[in-house]
Amino acid sequence: MERKRLSVLGSTGSIGTQTLDVAKKRGYSVCALAARGNIKRLEQQARQFLPRLVCVYDENCYRPFKQALADTDIRVTAGEQGLCEAAAAEEADTVVNAVVGMVGLKPTMAAISAGKDVALANKETLVTGGSLVIAAARERGVNILPVDSEHSAIFQCLQGSRERELKRILLTASGGPFYGKTREELAHVTVEDALKHPNWDMGAKITTDSATLMNKGLELIEAVWLFGCKPEQIEILVHRESVVHSGVEFVDNAVICQLGVPDMRLPIQYALTYPERVESPCEQLDLLRYGTLSFARPDEETFLCLKAAKQAIVWGGLYPAMVNGANEAAVALFLDRKISFLQIGELVTGALSLTPPAGEMTVERVYEADALARGYVLDQVNQQA
Repeated sequence: MERKRLSVLGSTGSIGTQTLDVAKKRGYSVCALAARGNIKRLEQQARQFLPRLVCVYDENCYRPFKQALADTDIRVTAGEQGLCEAAAAEEADTVVNAVVGMVGLKPTMAAISAGKDVALANKETLVTGGSLVIAAARERGVNILPVDSEHSAIFQCLQGSRERELKRILLTASGGPFYGKTREELAHVTVEDALKHPNWDMGAKITTDSATLMNKGLELIEAVWLFGCKPEQIEILVHRESVVHSGVEFVDNAVICQLGVPDMRLPIQYALTYPERVESPCEQLDLLRYGTLSFARPDEETFLCLKAAKQAIVWGGLYPAMVNGANEAAVALFLDRKISFLQIGELVTGALSLTPPAGEMTVERVYEADALARGYVLDQVNQQA
C-alpha cells in the first residue's frame, strides 16, 4: 500500500489527534499541521512528527509559538492564510480537514485547487459551499472522502453500486443527551448537561450540536452533496446504541448497513486507506454485548435545529450557510452562558426569515450569508438583553 503523506488541519482536536494516532500506526508521514487551540499540544505534535509546516490559527499565538519551535527547521505560519497554505502543502497528497466550523471551507478549496484528496471531517465545508466544493473536486479530479462515522458508513455501503440504484439513505443519530425530553424539561438545562454525550467523545461545539440535533441536520445537508441525492431521500433514525453508523436502501428494497463500535479511528483509517481495508485500530464489535438495537423518529418539534436545517437544504442556495452561521453564533453564546439551550433552535429557525445575498454562488457570497446570519443572532440577543 502507498505510504500516505498527510496535512492535518485541526490536529489538536478529537478527530485530529485520532488521525495522528492512525498515521503513526500506519507509518504515514505528516507534512503539515494546523490548529486553532491547545498550543502546547500542537508543539508536542510538531516535535513528534516533524512536519515542514505548522500553522497556528490564532495570530496572537504566532510569535511565542514560532519562538518555541526556533530550535527546529519547522516553518510556522498563522491565520486563515496559513491554514490554506497548510492545506495546499506541496509534499502532502491527502489533507485531513478536521477543523470546526465554516472556517474549514477556504482550506478545503485550497486543497482541491492544489490537487489534494480531502478526507473531510469538517461538515460545514459542504453545508455552506457544497455546490462549489463538489464542482471544484470534479474539475480537478480529486476525491472527497468522508470521515464522519455516518457518511463513512454510507460511503462504504454504496461501494459496488450504481448511482441509479440508490433509493434511500438511512442516517442514524444517537439522539444526544436529551433524547426523549420535552421543551419544558429543556428550559433550564446547563452547558454541563449538554456536554454529556452518551456515546462519543467530541469537542464542545460538536457535542452541543448533537444535543440540539443540529449536527444531524448538518449531516443531512452534507449527505445531499456527498452522495448526489435529494433531501427527501434521507431518513433520520435515532439509534441510541451508535452501533449502526448508517445504511442505504436500494431500489429493490434491500438495505445494507455498516456496523462497528463507536470509535472514530475506523472511519478515519478507511478514508486514508480507501479502497483497501487494513487491520483495525479499534476493538472488534460484539453484538451479543448489546443484545438489542433500537430505532426511533427524531422529535423535530422539540429540537428545532433539525427542522430548520432540513428546510434550508430544501430551499437551497445560501440558506444552509445562513442556518449554519446562525448556529455557530448561537452555540458560542450558549457555551459562554449568554443564552439558554432552547434559544439556539429559536435563533437558527429565525435565520430562515433572512433574505440571502443576491448573485451567483461564490465563496464570497457564502461568507456574506454567514455574516448576515451571525449579525442577526447578535441583534436578537442584544434586543432581548
